[in-house]
Amino acid sequence: MEPVVRLDGVKKIYGTGASAVTALKDVSYGFARGSFTAVMGQSGSGKTTLLQCAAGLTQPTSGTVSVGGADVTALTEAELSAMRRERVGFVFQAFNLLPALTAKQNIELPLRLAGRRADQEWVRELVSRARIADHMHRRPHELSGGQQQRVAICRALVAGPEVVFADEPTGNLDTRSGQEILSMLRLVVDTLKQTVILVTHDPAAAAHADRVLFLSDGQVANLMEAPTPEKVAAELSGQPSSPGLTRPTS
Repeated sequence: MEPVVRLDGVKKIYGTGASAVTALKDVSYGFARGSFTAVMGQSGSGKTTLLQCAAGLTQPTSGTVSVGGADVTALTEAELSAMRRERVGFVFQAFNLLPALTAKQNIELPLRLAGRRADQEWVRELVSRARIADHMHRRPHELSGGQQQRVAICRALVAGPEVVFADEPTGNLDTRSGQEILSMLRLVVDTLKQTVILVTHDPAAAAHADRVLFLSDGQVANLMEAPTPEKVAAELSGQPSSPGLTRPTS
């Protein structure tokens, strides 16, 4: 099956001349549809840049990126905006909810911006799965951090995107709330067959994924199947490879 997101020979350089910094170096990898992949690496390894390129938030210096078979690097800015709005969902460390809108209005905002009506049955299903159905009339300041992030996840899913990108989504949450958010992301993969790409520095968070893609100095270093917190922590610390760790071939 064709990967839902594919990077081929992606390089990203920030700056020019002597001050140029290469964040990604010839990265090629395909993210399978319906999979949950964590992207990890030390600070400066390129994991956030990889997410930004894969999601169409920034253009690579060279190479190609495709989402759902469409070449993102060939799109105009207007086409990119439409793609990000309709085919991609985002969940960030900062919840990015509009304070003047209720939870329900925040969830439906991407559809309103696209000039589409919200499928109320789908909205009800999402908020039920997120266990926030009783909070739809509340504004963000009336919600806990975990509840706000659940609203953000529902907002990311409401348009039926082909992939959801989550960048450190538990970074502003306590341990319990963070675990609940990761369990929800796992649920949308298992029950809604959604594709999730998670950038994280936390081995316990990465263990919720099907596999972990490790970056080092802007390059793909290793791929771990069936991760556990212990195996992920060992890989990050540079200890000898454990079972389940392989060199990526795609």
